[in-house]
Amino acid sequence: MNEPEYIRKILVTDQNNFTKSRALQRAKVLLGEGLLTSEGEFHLRQRRLVQPAFHRPRLVGYSQVMSECALRMRDRWHDGQTLDVASEMMRLTLAVVGKTLFSADVESEAGEIGEALTAILHMFNLLMMPFSEYLEKLPLPSVRRFEKARARLDQTIFGMIAERRASGVDCGDLLSMLLLAREEDGTGGMTDQQVRDEALTLFIAGHETTAQALTWSWYLLSQNPECERKLHEEVEAVLEGRAPAFDDLPRLRYTEMVLAEAMRLYPPAWAIGRKAIAPFELGGYEIPAGAVLILSPYVTHRDARFYPDPERFNPERWATEARDARPKFSYFPFGGGARLCIGERFAWMEGTLVLAAIAQKWRLRLVEGHRVEPQPLITLRTKHGLKMISQSVNREQTGRSVLL
Repeated sequence: MNEPEYIRKILVTDQNNFTKSRALQRAKVLLGEGLLTSEGEFHLRQRRLVQPAFHRPRLVGYSQVMSECALRMRDRWHDGQTLDVASEMMRLTLAVVGKTLFSADVESEAGEIGEALTAILHMFNLLMMPFSEYLEKLPLPSVRRFEKARARLDQTIFGMIAERRASGVDCGDLLSMLLLAREEDGTGGMTDQQVRDEALTLFIAGHETTAQALTWSWYLLSQNPECERKLHEEVEAVLEGRAPAFDDLPRLRYTEMVLAEAMRLYPPAWAIGRKAIAPFELGGYEIPAGAVLILSPYVTHRDARFYPDPERFNPERWATEARDARPKFSYFPFGGGARLCIGERFAWMEGTLVLAAIAQKWRLRLVEGHRVEPQPLITLRTKHGLKMISQSVNREQTGRSVLL
């Protein structure tokens, strides 16, 4: 489905006639009954419990952590260094989600967690096959890798839960909210398994998708010098050498536009599936019960009806007038309706602050000959990583940014 009106009907108007499709049903082997995979009243209840963690007052506090983590990472780099920017962004966003939502320092575990997550994402091709429910019970090498990777992620999550339960401290973060959650009558707290499912879902979703959006942003900037120049000029003018903060976000408009355009061309959640509960009519077609409908941000975002010269990277598409002239669901990197990504504002804020913080000090150049190829797993990754060379940016007396 690539007509914005049809997408709106499926995600918003008639959303009660749809459940998640097979991909996310099969994701339960990893995520259990977390926000991404649960349905119906249980999903709504869990979403209400988690929602306060993403309200504005919390976001203000998170912004400081995001900025600090970005500064710490960029200050480890040196001029002329060859970096795998995909890995660097994964490490950074993992540190951010660990600190903001769980008050935990997981940066030292980033390598192992990243390897586990990669193994799991590759396994999903097998999990989507017919009869995979039976295949996963066999002692296949791929199944064993998946189980080992799942156990590694559980080690981190259950470890944080056990430590917090033992301390009894309310840190005011997402983990404390989950552990203290009760029904309206004050009864029925979550089991460790329920807390684990929600925590792991947000732990993975909260860093994997943002890392991919940032990775593609750096690649696209390196291929479009004029856009890169505008980004550096804005960062220089707004921040004047200090660290980016929450109050700077309204003035970092071009930086946000870069992120929006990167997610247009390479949306981290590149496909969304829905399964029809009852028959319905859409655009003159009769859709039977049980049919699976695929909504692809990747396809719709490259539709020339909405984006002239759609393959071109052009952040100016996100100037207010141009943005408002397009149908709403011609752009939906975070989904829509009741299942709109709960961390959307978190992601926009993190992406903008990280781009600004790193652009203050560095420009990134693609290593000559390095192949950049999309890899459509559950998220849209770069198949071969992203090898780039850091080039230091210095300020002259005039305030203009120049390369050393």
